[in-house]
Amino acid sequence: MKENVISATVFTLLLFLNTCLLNGQLPPGKPEIFKCRSPNKETFTCWWRPGTDGGLPTNYSLTYHREGETLMHECPDYITGGPNSCHFGKQYTSMWRTYVMMVNATNQMGSSFSDELYVDVTYIVQPDPPLELTVEVKQPEDRKPYLWMKWSPPTLIDLKTGWFTLLYEIRLKPEKAAEWETHFAGQQTEFKILSLHPGQKYLVQVRCKPDHGYWSAWSPATFIQIPSDFIMNDTTVWISVAVLSAVICLIIVWAVALKGYSMVTCIFPPVPGPKIKGFDAHLLEVTP
Repeated sequence: MKENVISATVFTLLLFLNTCLLNGQLPPGKPEIFKCRSPNKETFTCWWRPGTDGGLPTNYSLTYHREGETLMHECPDYITGGPNSCHFGKQYTSMWRTYVMMVNATNQMGSSFSDELYVDVTYIVQPDPPLELTVEVKQPEDRKPYLWMKWSPPTLIDLKTGWFTLLYEIRLKPEKAAEWETHFAGQQTEFKILSLHPGQKYLVQVRCKPDHGYWSAWSPATFIQIPSDFIMNDTTVWISVAVLSAVICLIIVWAVALKGYSMVTCIFPPVPGPKIKGFDAHLLEVTP
C-alpha cells in the first residue's frame, strides 16, 4: 500500500514537471546587482537586472548583512528607488561599514541567486546635479565685459556641517559647435568667463563631485545669447602686439647682421698709415 502511494506521488510529480517543461516553464534566471549609488553619504540605493522569468510570475527580494555580522536582513524599501531596486534610508545607512548583499529570484519552478556584492557607502557617492544655474552677460563701465554664472548645490547635501565637500566643473559651447569648452571652478558656486564669440548663442552646464566619489550628471543646459557688440578680452590684442613686436625685432636683427660690416666701417673708419714723401719703408727692415 505504501509503495503504491510513493509510486503515485512520484508519477504525479514527474507528470507535473513534464507539463511545465512542455509549456516552457523554468526556474528564474540569475539576477545581477549592477549599480549602487548614494547622493549624500546618508542614504543609498541599489538596482538589479532580473534574469529570465522562466515563463512564470517571479518574485525578487534583496537580503544583506554588514561585514562581521551573521544576521541577515531584507531590503527595507522596494518603492523609493523604482522597479528592481532597494533603498536604504538614514536609519539603515552606516559609513565605513561594508554591506554584503544578494538578490533572490523565486517562482513556482525554483529559485536563483545573484552573486554577492560588497558595498562601502563612502565609495559610491554620486550627487545630484547642481540647481538653479543662472547665466548673465555683464558689461561694467570700467572693466571688460564677461559672462557670469551662478548655481546652487544639490538640495540633498548639507555643506554647512563640513561633512561634505563639493567640487564644480562648467562646460559651454556655441549652439552649433561640436566640442565643449570646460572650466574647473573648485568649490566656488559662481564663475566668470571673458573670451567669448560675439553674436553667438551659448549652451552652459555645470556638474559637481564630492571629495570621494563620482561626478554627477550635467545640469540641464542653460542658453545665453552673446551680444554682437560684446568686446573680446584684450588678451588676444596683447598677444597680437607681442607677436608683431617680435617679428619687427627679428627683421631689425637680420638687417643688422647682413649690413653689420658696412655699418661698423661707417662708424669707425680705418686709420691710414703714415706716408712721408720720398721715404722708403723698406729701409727700416732689419737685415741679417
